[in-house]
Amino acid sequence: MVVVMKKGAAEGDIQHVIDFIHQFGLKTHLSKGRERTIIGVIGEKSKLEKDQISVLRGVSKVYNILQPFKLVSREFQSENSVIQVNDVAIGGGTPVIFAGPCSVENERQILDTAWMVKEFGAKILRGGAFKPRTSPYSFQGLGLEGLKLLKKAREETGLSIVTEVMDPADVELISEYADILQVGSRSMQNFNLLKAVGRTRKPVLLKRGMSATLTELLMSAEYIMSEGNPNIILCERGIRTFVEYSRNTLDLNIVPAVQKISHLPIIVDPSHGTGRSDLVAPLSLAAIAVGADGLMVEVHPKPELALSDANQSLNAEQFGELMRKVIQLIGWRKMHAESHVTV
Repeated sequence: MVVVMKKGAAEGDIQHVIDFIHQFGLKTHLSKGRERTIIGVIGEKSKLEKDQISVLRGVSKVYNILQPFKLVSREFQSENSVIQVNDVAIGGGTPVIFAGPCSVENERQILDTAWMVKEFGAKILRGGAFKPRTSPYSFQGLGLEGLKLLKKAREETGLSIVTEVMDPADVELISEYADILQVGSRSMQNFNLLKAVGRTRKPVLLKRGMSATLTELLMSAEYIMSEGNPNIILCERGIRTFVEYSRNTLDLNIVPAVQKISHLPIIVDPSHGTGRSDLVAPLSLAAIAVGADGLMVEVHPKPELALSDANQSLNAEQFGELMRKVIQLIGWRKMHAESHVTV
């Protein structure tokens, strides 16, 4: 259920509506836009009728959201959410580039990568400290030491940091080091983890599960937002199909689909989406062309020596060439948006 307050509604009236809803054991989510204030009602709606709220002072209208996901839908918030990460705005119209190695391996590797990706225009440094791997014998990350090295990279370069959290028990620790908490594809439906990151105010990068539908992805985002954290960035990273040529099938359809039914920003990970370094560049450009709010690209100073995801990592020369094309395409997209006139 959504309660739309009248334009210019007094703060006292807004709080009175919220307090009234809470009396029925329901939660509320407040969203203040430029034109109106909206109160989302969360919980068992049968406890409260729309007519009971519509008569309250300051209320303009009350309606039910038909989608199973409520808070992340455009019915709840028509304006695009812009997620602020330090001085970087994600979802603000200019695509943001996340780049870095799959895993933090040592100090020299992560610092060299950080300076390299910053030089070419990346704004967010990605790097795994705790790495979930298919094989228990593969490199699992440096853990706390990896977090400390990411912090050092941020201090030296000024880049913001995104790293994965796998266990609800680690959320507090990783929040001390990371600017963005990544929920990986394998954890997309770890509901205890979603609730835990939802109780923080840290931006969360939510990656689509490898077999997840669009509705399932948005329902996972709903878990996070229903706990009070609206700072969610969605990420398309490819889904598992019958294709064997590439690691996954990168579903770019989901970008305009998300933008139609949700207000959350969505970025694309062409590295995991293809699993092949030779396919990362063309799929990156395709993602920008269809309107993605950013890219997440795996970059390593020496991919042939990478301890994980070597086949999909770009070296400095490849990443530099990709960024030159991406910047050109972003400029074209911006010019096209500014010149577009709706008849």
